Amino acid sequence: MLTKLLRFGRRQLHTIVSREIIKPSSPTPSRNRTYNLSVLDQVAIETHTPVVAFYPNIDQSSHDKTPELKNSLSKTLTQYYPFAGRVKKYRPTFVDCNDEGVEYIEASNDSSLSDFLQRSNHEDLHPLFPNDLLWFDPHIRGDSEGVTCPLAVQVNKFACGGVAVASTLSHKVGDARSLLNFINHWAAVNAKKDTSLINPNIIPCQSVNYSKLPSYIKARSRDGCVTRSFYFPDRKLNDLKAKVIAIAKEAGQPIEKPTKIEVLSWLIHNRAMTAAAKNNSGTLKPSGMAFPTDLRSMMVEKLPGTTLGNLIVVIDFPTKNQSELAPHFTVGEMRKGKAAFQSIPNFEAALEIAATMPPEVAQETSKRLDESYIYSSLYRFPTSDIDFGWGKPVKLTLGGTIKNLVIFYAAPDDNGIEASVCLEKEDMEILQNDPELLAFC
Repeated sequence: MLTKLLRFGRRQLHTIVSREIIKPSSPTPSRNRTYNLSVLDQVAIETHTPVVAFYPNIDQSSHDKTPELKNSLSKTLTQYYPFAGRVKKYRPTFVDCNDEGVEYIEASNDSSLSDFLQRSNHEDLHPLFPNDLLWFDPHIRGDSEGVTCPLAVQVNKFACGGVAVASTLSHKVGDARSLLNFINHWAAVNAKKDTSLINPNIIPCQSVNYSKLPSYIKARSRDGCVTRSFYFPDRKLNDLKAKVIAIAKEAGQPIEKPTKIEVLSWLIHNRAMTAAAKNNSGTLKPSGMAFPTDLRSMMVEKLPGTTLGNLIVVIDFPTKNQSELAPHFTVGEMRKGKAAFQSIPNFEAALEIAATMPPEVAQETSKRLDESYIYSSLYRFPTSDIDFGWGKPVKLTLGGTIKNLVIFYAAPDDNGIEASVCLEKEDMEILQNDPELLAFC
């Protein structure tokens, strides 16, 4: 497979070099051969989460990193054994942990890593991922049969010796936190570090078929959309906090200690909605805000951060008019939703709530989320610490494009927040030149 990227007059060649299957280094015990998916797994969106981390050439020798990567991946799969099994392509209810292994792909790019990152837009990252598994699998439909592996990996080597490690995980088996935990574990094994404190926490679930329950979030089109990154340094975020506090105080709705994510979500949503209105004859389009939120640390009885699976709930509320774009409304609604989930006593109670949700409520929730902008934060996850023994990544990001999706990351220097924003092209053209947004970039 040969992919050509043309950027600034230079044609980059990206070539698939090899494919093979990597199996766990030790067989999975018979008692763990069936991994039942929870109700939160089964109602998760039919998609793959794509993550890629970029590493410069720290080792200037000709040492080939490939054998070590394969060996450490094999050892890691022994701990993450559901990832090396097989699931039904559509609406799975369990993973057959049969140790058949994951696909490991190697690719080469004739550009240097620095040139690639400097010259490429977000959409140019697509060839770095295995089998076009960027969120929505083009090969899976409602009538799809057969089985597939939940995880795939592609290691991309650049002409300078730099490496981009890309992984995609079926959302039916785990959320983005699960995938990042896996990559962090793989990196630690490769770097010969102690992994006893980061081994996955795997919770057994009962065998119950929830496949007829609707997914809360539907597949979204990526046609006509572009993704761009905006960097907000801490000093500018402090200025934004002060602005939000002043606006809320003037409105008689004071906000105490707004967080960086709260104020940044408000700013981006306000300006994105304004951009969409300008492309709609000045009329504000009714929409909403949705925040996928990690349950692990939110419930009364907390779970370890390394817990495997979909531990995600969604806080959402409408933004139909100008008054609902005010910061005190946005931050207030975010906090109300968070407080409601913080009252959930434990994981079993969370599963019960999801399993007993009336179908009409689930359908209405799905419809509402389909019209919302989604704000997802990886800001607190230590992505910059994922070290394969080559040093910290110069960049880590989710690939692909999803309409009206915003993802927050810690800036590479830990001084601020990077926001990856995906909008329709016409809306992005306005947002990129919006002085009210750029004042804080």
